[in-house]
Amino acid sequence: MFAAGLSASDAPKPGEPTDTKAQKTFAQAIDWQNHGQKAFAMDSFRKANKQDGGQCAECLRRAYTLAVAIGACKDAEEIAREWLPLAKTNAAQAAIHYRLALALQKQGVNDKKDKCLSESCDEFKAALELQPELSVVHYLYGISLAHLHQDAQAHAEFAAFLDQDRESPELRERAQRYLDRVELARAKMAPPFSVTTLDGQQITMDSLAGKVVLIDFWATWCGPCRQALPHIRQIAHKFEGQPFVVLSISLDSDDAKWKDFVQKNGMTWLQYRDAGFTGRISTQFGVRAIPATFTIDADGVLEDQHVGDAEIEGKLKKLIAQAVEVGSRKPVQAAADRPAGNEN
Repeated sequence: MFAAGLSASDAPKPGEPTDTKAQKTFAQAIDWQNHGQKAFAMDSFRKANKQDGGQCAECLRRAYTLAVAIGACKDAEEIAREWLPLAKTNAAQAAIHYRLALALQKQGVNDKKDKCLSESCDEFKAALELQPELSVVHYLYGISLAHLHQDAQAHAEFAAFLDQDRESPELRERAQRYLDRVELARAKMAPPFSVTTLDGQQITMDSLAGKVVLIDFWATWCGPCRQALPHIRQIAHKFEGQPFVVLSISLDSDDAKWKDFVQKNGMTWLQYRDAGFTGRISTQFGVRAIPATFTIDADGVLEDQHVGDAEIEGKLKKLIAQAVEVGSRKPVQAAADRPAGNEN
């Protein structure tokens, strides 16, 4: 039987609040979220959980997701700690330890806090003890260890990830690079991603290692983007044939309009459409306004974000020169590393 005025379809779903006041606050939180007010929504979901006696797992799940979306790492940590006692199975507990570890890792990296990084390691280990098949935890655990300069242990975790994972090709490329050069795991690396460009090429961030990359987020409906187009075209042509790649990522929702614009404007460099600010690549790069242009060095390190930066060509020239220099040294180093007497 349901309370008067409450139909079966209106009844709380598993994990949602059962307290009347909490239900109202929960509904307000959803309304805030629907209107794009993520911080208010997060606070309201947390309030609903308190009104529900701290037993609303769905309130905390939604609050955690919003905290991550707005970069509120400390809030995300607190929410995960509140959430953990509600998990009843090993899998559920492992998932929350993992989320808690991520929040702590982000704080540790952003604020240079070794304490947070050490705590993240404890949480990653707890997740693996409860659910050893979570291969991605090895990868992330390795990053925390690298930031703590525990390189041997970090190396072991990246190796464990590569040995165990069969489902994350983008992360496998990145993990292999970290395995070869652990110090890169401490750098501000461009997010690993994979796209199929307009001309059918399969591009991953790590497949572009050795090249300087300029990623340009734009849209046909963006006036400043159209104004910047001649400059992007000039850069693409000026450095053609050098270890340099331009990747333009459109936020257009209309596929046909995007393709027509690209063709009519002679945009012959790499093109991809991410379909809005909530697109996968846009989200990874935290793009909230366009035009937004990112420069990435030959090691994959995110150098800078530019918005109408007139000095971008000078910066690119220096990075490309460095890439050429490193590339020219590699055959010499390889020869020097050969055992004496081995000329083949």
